[in-house]
Amino acid sequence: MACFAVTPVAFMHDTLRITEIFHSLQGETRTSGLPTTFVRLTGCPLRCQYCDTAYAFTGGELWTLDRIVEAVAAYQPRFVCVTGGEPLAQPNCLPLLARLCDAGYEVSLETSGALDISAVDRRVSRVVDLKTPGSGEVQRNRYENIEHLTANDQLKFVICSREDYEWACSKILQHRLDERVGEVLMSPSHGQISARALADWIVEDNLAVRFQLQLHKLLWNDEPGH
Repeated sequence: MACFAVTPVAFMHDTLRITEIFHSLQGETRTSGLPTTFVRLTGCPLRCQYCDTAYAFTGGELWTLDRIVEAVAAYQPRFVCVTGGEPLAQPNCLPLLARLCDAGYEVSLETSGALDISAVDRRVSRVVDLKTPGSGEVQRNRYENIEHLTANDQLKFVICSREDYEWACSKILQHRLDERVGEVLMSPSHGQISARALADWIVEDNLAVRFQLQLHKLLWNDEPGH
């Protein structure tokens, strides 16, 4: 059976290909440190050089939307994060997000920023990456997404070098990103720059961003299910 490691493909009307559903602490974003249920969808059209979830590129299992919603409910969460892979590569991600919102959860979507976010339910906090040159996928940025961002959304940069940092600063200024979204997030790419270096640059420039470390790396060393 084909997986969508490269491009979106058609699926049954009520199914999604799922890599895992689990309950853990949110490692990033504005809800960092809060217990969260994660729904990790399979497949991604990007190949960022620092990716830590390559195990979700292929494989997975077809689940109905009903089964997914039931599995999430079993954890009795307040927060639910739909992630990947790239969740928006599967069209049925959109009805799943709406159903999770309808169920009363505070829902976030982690997306690469390479695919159109305009149809995502506005109740969802869209955590959109803007890929830096150091990611190896800067050409995949869909800048049309910026006009759809609101104060409920978050925008993330993974910084691989001083050059990446300066590029990100220029994009924040050019698009007035700190005025468009609720949070602009910056993370150091693990093993490429030190967390302290990035923190020092942000403090020196008094930059209006939230510095973040990936708690799941610090606590569980990227073990699946965390």
